[in-house]
Amino acid sequence: MAHAIEVAGLSKRFGQILAVDDLSFTADEGRVVGFLGPNGAGKTTTLRMLLGLVNPTSGAATIHGQPFTTLQDPVHTVGAVLDGGMLHPGRTGRNHLRALARASGVPTARVDELLELVALKDAANRRAGGYSLGMRQRLGLAAALIGDPKVLVLDEPANGLDPQGIRWLRDFLKRLAGEGRAILVSSHVLAEVSQTVDDVVVISQGRSVRQAPLAEIMAASSGQGGVQVKGPDVRRLGDILYQQGVPVSGTPEQIRVQGKTGEEIGRLIAEHQIVISELSPIESSLEEIYFELTGATGTGGPS
Repeated sequence: MAHAIEVAGLSKRFGQILAVDDLSFTADEGRVVGFLGPNGAGKTTTLRMLLGLVNPTSGAATIHGQPFTTLQDPVHTVGAVLDGGMLHPGRTGRNHLRALARASGVPTARVDELLELVALKDAANRRAGGYSLGMRQRLGLAAALIGDPKVLVLDEPANGLDPQGIRWLRDFLKRLAGEGRAILVSSHVLAEVSQTVDDVVVISQGRSVRQAPLAEIMAASSGQGGVQVKGPDVRRLGDILYQQGVPVSGTPEQIRVQGKTGEEIGRLIAEHQIVISELSPIESSLEEIYFELTGATGTGGPS
């Protein structure tokens, strides 16, 4: 059975610049896949090749086993939002979707369904040029769903959304995936991605550096951020660890220990009869893992 999205050995060269270099990954139905990488990593070029807007130098990108350009019914197969979506600023949100529906052979009744779905019903008769960036993002999502596709490709859908809008988007994408859709979403809002996606694909300089279920990546990093210890005797514990050359930081009530496992610290606590109230690993955040994988410094961030 073919993956909903499959990128295999994909490369793209623009003159002397190798924008995408032998990239491979997949996305399956019922999963939200986060596509992460620094500025210039090749994410947008990859999405454009997937959607038939840019021809690859080598390799292939397919949707349900076929290149986008050979899909028999692309509107009902895949929906996409790139660069915030394209719209005529003089048209109302409703008329924008009606035009797309007519061009796609979709019943106009679908328009009101989508306006309700993306919470734009009250703004449906306003000109789209007056929409906020977040509202334009939601209109773009409605346009991508015009044909009720099973695959969605979204470039920075959280851009311009306030915290309430981001929370709405998170629930929205999870609901769509729960209906069996495959969703590939690029994003620079790493904290939000960690609460939304099922799988992560991280690229740097056009190449894949890590791809796995998010839970697997987070589990592998568990404890690498150190161990946190709280309690009335943590200062004494910190002194003992410091004398052993173990890096320790914190306060008289709480310390963070590097280079020791929770089990090793537990044995030391028992040996010296130290009273504590908490001993727990400090998990690395997705942002920290991302910086480690890509070598990014955090000053530029992914696009």
